[in-house]
Amino acid sequence: KSTTLRLFSGTQIDHETGKGKLSPEAPLRGGKKSKHGKTSTTTYHVTFVVDADFGTPGAVSVRNGNRADRFFLRHVRLELAEDRSIHFECNSWVYPYKKTAADRLFFVNTSYLPSKTPEALVLLRDEELRSLRGDGKGERKDWERIYDYDRYNDLGNPDNPEHVRPVVGGTRTHPYPRRCRTGRAISNTDGVTETRKHVINLDFYIPPDERFSPGKLEEVLKLGVQAVTHFVIPEARTLVHGNDFKSMEQLRKDLYSRPVQPAVDGEVMERLKSSVPSHKTYKQVAKAVKEEHPAKFPIPQVIQQDPEAWRSDEEFAREMLAGLNPVAIKRLQTFPPVSSGGKRSSITAEHIKSQLGDVTIEMAMHQKRLYILDHHDYLMPYLRRINTLGVCIYASRTLLFLKADGTLKPVVIELSLPSDGEGDTELSRVFLPATHGTEGHLWQLAKAHVSVNDSGYHQLISHWLFTHAAVEPFIIATRRQLSAMHPIHKLLEPHFKDTMQINTLARSILLNAGGILERTMYPGKYAVEMSSAIYGDWRFTEQSLPNDLLKRGMASSSNEPGGLTLHIEDYPYAVDGLEVWHAIDGWVRSYCAHFYHSDKEVDGDAELQAWWHDVRTVGHGDRQGDQACWLALDTVDHLAQTLSTLIWIASALHAAVNFGQYAYAGFPPNRPTRCRRFVPLPGSPEMTQLEADPEKFFLEMVPDRFTATLGLALIEVLSNHTSDEVYLGQRATSTWTDDGQLLRLLDRFREDLRRVERRGEERNKDPRLKNRRGPAKVPYTLLFPDVAGQEKGLTGKGIPNSVSI
Repeated sequence: KSTTLRLFSGTQIDHETGKGKLSPEAPLRGGKKSKHGKTSTTTYHVTFVVDADFGTPGAVSVRNGNRADRFFLRHVRLELAEDRSIHFECNSWVYPYKKTAADRLFFVNTSYLPSKTPEALVLLRDEELRSLRGDGKGERKDWERIYDYDRYNDLGNPDNPEHVRPVVGGTRTHPYPRRCRTGRAISNTDGVTETRKHVINLDFYIPPDERFSPGKLEEVLKLGVQAVTHFVIPEARTLVHGNDFKSMEQLRKDLYSRPVQPAVDGEVMERLKSSVPSHKTYKQVAKAVKEEHPAKFPIPQVIQQDPEAWRSDEEFAREMLAGLNPVAIKRLQTFPPVSSGGKRSSITAEHIKSQLGDVTIEMAMHQKRLYILDHHDYLMPYLRRINTLGVCIYASRTLLFLKADGTLKPVVIELSLPSDGEGDTELSRVFLPATHGTEGHLWQLAKAHVSVNDSGYHQLISHWLFTHAAVEPFIIATRRQLSAMHPIHKLLEPHFKDTMQINTLARSILLNAGGILERTMYPGKYAVEMSSAIYGDWRFTEQSLPNDLLKRGMASSSNEPGGLTLHIEDYPYAVDGLEVWHAIDGWVRSYCAHFYHSDKEVDGDAELQAWWHDVRTVGHGDRQGDQACWLALDTVDHLAQTLSTLIWIASALHAAVNFGQYAYAGFPPNRPTRCRRFVPLPGSPEMTQLEADPEKFFLEMVPDRFTATLGLALIEVLSNHTSDEVYLGQRATSTWTDDGQLLRLLDRFREDLRRVERRGEERNKDPRLKNRRGPAKVPYTLLFPDVAGQEKGLTGKGIPNSVSI
């Protein structure tokens, strides 16, 4: 009875207010409980009494009169005479009026461009947007729906010398995308860092509608408890066996087999208590360890079929095309490779010419058969500092040759360090493929160092920076500048689900000073600073898959369908990805054409232009000086390109770099995250150790037991699909629009995606396409859309709409 609703007319204006006529208040009546999946729902009835000349309702206003309780409003369905109904899609938390001092407003399901908004709704549309922007002052409260920008100034702690970190974003030296503003108090120590109550703080502000649903939150916490429980057993074994695995056999046994008895030392549980987010989580883990037989980590796909295939050169190279970081490899444009400063690599023709068969280097370059995985230039400026952190890291270059059977063969690895002096001179070593003896052992160590470089780049750049961090400013700008009635808001809505929540958790426990990424990845405390340097060259226009492939030299423009020719025909990420890209682009173009009938309508859309201005000058404001970073939003074509790129990043790109993490990195030797030893020099005591026991040396070089299992616990959670996942081509409800033509266009998009699924499955069965499965026999399914939405858990397939984990 304390919650009331009012209707605004969408067709008749109250000339005193300039808004639609307003009905009297109507209280909720009755209340019938039902279940929607696991969620309990209550349906109420409301009766509105309005004047005969009220017109057609265009908005509903909701006032929560409870003293303290919020509620989640799914929808309001208005039954009119003559079997007509009007649907208001809400899907939003409504907080008590005592806290918000404002009613919640929901518009009818019809989309309107600003210039075509019914006059009775124009002021309401404008007021609603203004309320979402806030005034940029004060600390945000849980119930506030305010979207504003801030820098990443909440990762460090200036009161702890070990946890001092630079603020990223807002300066030329440390550019970065913006995050959602929380307004927490600034530290008195440095005057710039935002304070946090605890080292691990799970209650950072985000607007209520960006939070996980209660069901998903419970599921993610359960996954976390499960992963930490998996972590406890190997950690208990550390006390018995030491912090190094003694052999590959012991590593497999300790990580992936159940213990004989679930005895966990109290010391492990004490260490755990200081590492988990809350006392409640700790109690859940303690209970699971004590009462249940502690679970093992699942066996990752990369060692399921053949436990030794990961060591092969072919699998090492194949994962650059079909693994969890297939976005870094480039075609070699200059031989020998040259750094951005003009310095030439130490790799020479003598190193590789004997490995190219009857093809010369010049012919291989001309035939587009030489490729490079280059982790040199961005790393060199940081290596001196990184290597003071107790790790042993090189900057690497790996050259690969495209064989006649379509697979890649690594032909040389260069590992470089800055010289002992202050200048920019380098000390480089070159390693050539070998399978036996000392040279074979050195080659395996060199490949491991390359994998360490690639693991760091993958997690911090390909994954965090280029998907999670890059998308958040678009979400904030959309909420601030595009009305819920705007068709582009409706198009983008599903692609923002849960992203701000997962990014908030990342700032709280992964990226923060002393957080999990600093403890497991080689850059340590320089991780975010290094990602800031790379963001300085980021361009939104280069994030679409076609433009990315062109930039990396992996494709050329052509007159073929799709406009591109791939230089490696069997490049699973690109082949499947281009089909997904074209499906997304087709859907977006048909959607835009439905609302914008001329370029002039795009250019004259005030909300759209304000949105684009927000993105370019504030959200990604540190990149506004680069004209090539952005398209002008002045044509329907530019709008479609921009939206397709954004949807690609949030859905398919994130799926490609996220959901394969456990499959490949779940076996730590395949994707080590840091190294503790350099490659031995000839005649050194370390070389003697390597020759005496190569496996022991390898395991003492890659992460120790604690670091490996902590990283495993993290990627096990990140690689899971939760039960409320909404996949590409799906919508959370069928009532998201009242426009039948849009529903038909969405059906066509789904059918396009089903064709992508069928073709991908056919390619995985083709024995001629060796990169689809490789020596490890892991089929490429990371860009399998899963339109049916049936895949849950650790599946390695399915493209969620959004960066949701």
